[in-house]
Amino acid sequence: MNPSTESRGAAKWALLSLAIGSFGIGMTEFVIMGLLPDIASDLLPSLWASSREDALSQAGWLVSLYALGVVVGAPTIAGFVARFPRHRVMIVLALALTVFNALTVVLPTFELVGVSRFLAGLPHGAYFGIGALVAAEVMGPGNRAKGVAFILTGLTVANVVGVPLGTFLGQQFGWRAAFAVVTLVFAAATVCIALLVPEHPGTPGRTMRQELGVFRIGQVWFTLGVGAIGFGGFFAVYSYIAPLVTEVSASPAWVVPIILVLMGVGMTAGNLVGGHLADIDLRRTLLIGLTAMAVVFAVLALVSTWIILLALLVLVVGFVSSVLSPTIQTRLMDVAGDNQSIAAAMNHSALNIGNSLGAFLGGAVIAAGWGYTAPSWTGAALAVAGLLIALLSYRVEVRRRAVRERVAA
Repeated sequence: MNPSTESRGAAKWALLSLAIGSFGIGMTEFVIMGLLPDIASDLLPSLWASSREDALSQAGWLVSLYALGVVVGAPTIAGFVARFPRHRVMIVLALALTVFNALTVVLPTFELVGVSRFLAGLPHGAYFGIGALVAAEVMGPGNRAKGVAFILTGLTVANVVGVPLGTFLGQQFGWRAAFAVVTLVFAAATVCIALLVPEHPGTPGRTMRQELGVFRIGQVWFTLGVGAIGFGGFFAVYSYIAPLVTEVSASPAWVVPIILVLMGVGMTAGNLVGGHLADIDLRRTLLIGLTAMAVVFAVLALVSTWIILLALLVLVVGFVSSVLSPTIQTRLMDVAGDNQSIAAAMNHSALNIGNSLGAFLGGAVIAAGWGYTAPSWTGAALAVAGLLIALLSYRVEVRRRAVRERVAA
């Protein structure tokens, strides 16, 4: 599928179909964060009664298990399916997401729900990675980051509409209602992809061994480190946004969905702006974005007792964090050489290592008794670490380029 063989209208409908699936992924990944108190009280009632902090920390494992599924599934699935037609792969991935999220709705215990969250994470990275390749091809040279941002728009719009709505439904009718909606979204995406995404060949003859060659590229590891550690700061904050609102600012639970809407608005705007800025100057966008994240997270920790300031900062948190999403994705595609399928998917492995790391560290500092603002300070520290990795990556790149130029001369 490309502009020369497919009409712009057909391409638009194809990408919109894929965006429905990314909307579902955004909802299933993030709605759980606003419902952690509800999940903890339902699935861990004894622990909730004795220590809410410990119960919330343990419920945060569900965030980490989903992220672990993404980390495991992205390279293995993307590497395996690189040779298959991409439209068929996308149908299978959307169907798997439908089934695994349905399990979250019906399984009765914390342990089994944890298994379902791990399974639901497995197709995540491959779905976004292969979808990003399709989008980049449709948009053409010079607009790849915009194409990646288009697919990611479904995820960010989910944070404006799906996550707050799911959080509200979960608070009113039980947290499982939110995942029932997620399941319906994925079912719709499966049908739309089957009907509207035209044939799109993979790379016939491409083997898993060839795809795994991406791990021999040093710059790939640097970029994965930026995503896993730097972007992990966002998840340290987002995973515990509900107790930040209800416990630190002493606001009622109904305020949480409003805060999530603001986060989603910021994420949607940041994603679109990030795609544009990354096409102009990827290096500067990455470095400034990481610096801004660290500053904003620190300020959030300082002002979160005031709900109005907290709300404004959440909007900015969503914006600066999502500027980095298409930026890191495009950087990874730039340094991956011929290993595009697995590289595009590995970005989501990296981001979900960050998801798991951020959720774990955020829960750990809460359980240690450092308070509900501690995850924001943790996020700032992770953003600074990501910035240092990015600076090191570019320094190594410049030195190696200089060496090659001297050898060539």
